[in-house]
Amino acid sequence: MRRVWVTGASGFVGSNIAYVLAARHGVEVIAPTHADVDLTDGALVARSAAATRPDAIVHAAILNDFLELTARRRDAWEAFVGATRNVVDAANAADVPVVLISTDWVFDGTSPPAPAAEDEPPNPINMYGFLKAASELVVSQRARRGVIARVAGVQGVHRARVGGGRVARVQDAGFGYLVASMVEALRAGRPFTVWDGPGLNALATPTLATDAGELIWRALEREVTGVLHCVGGEHADRVALARRAVKAYDLDPDLLLTGPPPDGAIPPGIAIPRDTRLDATRTAALLDADLPDLDMTLARLGAELDTAWSTTA
Repeated sequence: MRRVWVTGASGFVGSNIAYVLAARHGVEVIAPTHADVDLTDGALVARSAAATRPDAIVHAAILNDFLELTARRRDAWEAFVGATRNVVDAANAADVPVVLISTDWVFDGTSPPAPAAEDEPPNPINMYGFLKAASELVVSQRARRGVIARVAGVQGVHRARVGGGRVARVQDAGFGYLVASMVEALRAGRPFTVWDGPGLNALATPTLATDAGELIWRALEREVTGVLHCVGGEHADRVALARRAVKAYDLDPDLLLTGPPPDGAIPPGIAIPRDTRLDATRTAALLDADLPDLDMTLARLGAELDTAWSTTA
């Protein structure tokens, strides 16, 4: 595996996958931006992939705006499903594997009882989950050598931003960036309120972005196909995750608060899956991987935060 074409490498998850491939495994990463290649243009995608002659394609690009997904449904469909179709066709033409980065939000969070296994049919309840589930179907039915890599509760640093994206991001209904945002606030002596209550993704399987990248690398190296849950080895609720992080990093527990989201913080009319825990037993066996527990995940995350943030201190 010498060269991998990665879409969405300027994003949070994509930048970590690109980092793992390049920095840890010596892979040449071809990372076109949207300005370079419009993924909804099938002919352009085909030409770009053919010209770079990759050994694999990883498709991590998304339209990352929940309100836009419902306000611009045709554009959203093309950004997810149409782009996935174009990327899969390019991979088929090059006779290389294609990895779609998907999500635990393809499940509704209530049934079947979580944790959901790799072979559980999706049942999304919002537009993002629906578009990801539809994209998964494109890969499963169209790709000759397809991998659907679901990630969940992703934590880490943003490799495409200076200092790992140190400026704290506003908390959202999911788990992403939760620990990094909390750590930044508490280290600065500011209180941080972890949202709790109805209408939130309350339970998930926290995953370090670079750990997900390592599992994807293993899948490519071992030529594994099908649905994989590229996640950590321990489930948690959002409040417990924050408290474990406070203890792991020796932060002031009195600064950690819990409470409902502020008015208007959650986009109205968008259903959020409550329990999206994923079972990765099959994935771990296929990849011969030991999935880290939460203590190990937090230790690795702490090291990544310290390294990234020390460059901008």
